[in-house]
Amino acid sequence: MKVGLQQSVRLGQELRINPRLYQAMDLLYMPLLDLQQHLKQELVANPFLELVEPTEDGVEGDQEDETKEDENEVDWEDILLDGFETGGRREEYEEREYYEPTAVATRDLYDHLRDQIALLRLDPRQIIIAEEIIGNIDDTGFLTCELEAIVESLNAFLQSDDAKVAGFDNEVALTIEEAEAVLSIIQSLDPAGIGARDLRECLLLQLGDHDMGNTLVYDIVDKHFDRLVNHRWAEISKELGVSPQEVQAAADEIAKLDPKPGLQYSVGEGNYIIADLVVEKVDSDYIVFHNDTALPRLRLSRSYREVARDKAKFKGENKEFISNKLNNANWMLQAIEQRRQTMLKVMNFIVDRQRDFFEEGIEHLKPLTLREVAEVINMHESTVSRVTNQKYVQTPRGVFPLKFFFSSGLSTDSGEDVSARGIKARIQKLVGEEDTKKPLTDQTIVDILKREGINIARRTVAKYRDQLGILSARMRKRV
Repeated sequence: MKVGLQQSVRLGQELRINPRLYQAMDLLYMPLLDLQQHLKQELVANPFLELVEPTEDGVEGDQEDETKEDENEVDWEDILLDGFETGGRREEYEEREYYEPTAVATRDLYDHLRDQIALLRLDPRQIIIAEEIIGNIDDTGFLTCELEAIVESLNAFLQSDDAKVAGFDNEVALTIEEAEAVLSIIQSLDPAGIGARDLRECLLLQLGDHDMGNTLVYDIVDKHFDRLVNHRWAEISKELGVSPQEVQAAADEIAKLDPKPGLQYSVGEGNYIIADLVVEKVDSDYIVFHNDTALPRLRLSRSYREVARDKAKFKGENKEFISNKLNNANWMLQAIEQRRQTMLKVMNFIVDRQRDFFEEGIEHLKPLTLREVAEVINMHESTVSRVTNQKYVQTPRGVFPLKFFFSSGLSTDSGEDVSARGIKARIQKLVGEEDTKKPLTDQTIVDILKREGINIARRTVAKYRDQLGILSARMRKRV
């Protein structure tokens, strides 16, 4: 066996993705706000890009007034060769950075409960129990921890050195009875129903707060909660000696209570949507255009290009820097335009395909797949997926994500397909118009849809009904 170094020649093909292609795909994927921030960063990082300022009449001016430019002319050649040091005040040649206003901290459910506890006359032992209980209440207002675990945790704390530092020296161990008493105090706070350990207790606390402790409504929740959940009105009426109609009326009152009282003080961030595209109806046609007026309008800087033309002045790192930045600027402008055109192609095809939806509503939405769009606009399916992901369009019928227009389909007797979303809308409409004393069963809905030419299985109707949050016919029936 011979050991040593050897050289060999091998010819082969290898697929490599250009880094710029990755960046182009990222631009396609970016929602409008992300793209806006990205372009602002590119504007700062690349001197060959400049912002196109709109003129007084609202038209973007590509040519500035030469006289005004001469009066405030900056020696761009010196800036490039001397490392961007102008020697003058920064405000003369650089825009001041603008900071977006940020939202101030808001008070949540935990703060709301602590404020109320602070107004009560509680001893130190009650205060530490209350703090522990409040810390185990979730955003919906329910206690997520057993009282036994809370007492055990606090007793472990009282035996630690930290308790002595906090002033709890030689304290007697806490008991379940003390914890129950403090929990009752917390459950009397605002909002009503807070600190409940289950839905039944939450509803009972709210009824007690409304002075409904000796009513039929309270008895149903207290003693017949399982039957209430399963809408067994006849069994409840027989047990309590009242009519089914009275039970139904009591259930309607119970439905007005808040099953998640803590959400009243939720501080969840609001999700704001800015549409990337806009569809407007002009006469009988639907016109698609970009909603990108807030995007920075970029172009190649004329001053930097003039300096870069004389390549003999630049050597080494300066020459490489100029070349890279200029190429990146050109590519960025091309990528932005390509993104615009791709989005317009996709949305125009969607409008043509889904014209019935724009004219008549969601029940007339047609099935559509990414592959169909990709084949028509001569692009890869993954490209279409990136274009439609996290993008929104404003239409005469509301604001929708682009993914809304893509769904599977079902066959009809006429040979045309109908969108699954359209079927769901039809089911929802049928249930909304039904006789509540004789609600439509899944099989009845199947028969109605078949008469309309839509072939669908009963299990599919049941699946769509569950996805829409519609109860079964027995649960919807009223007496």
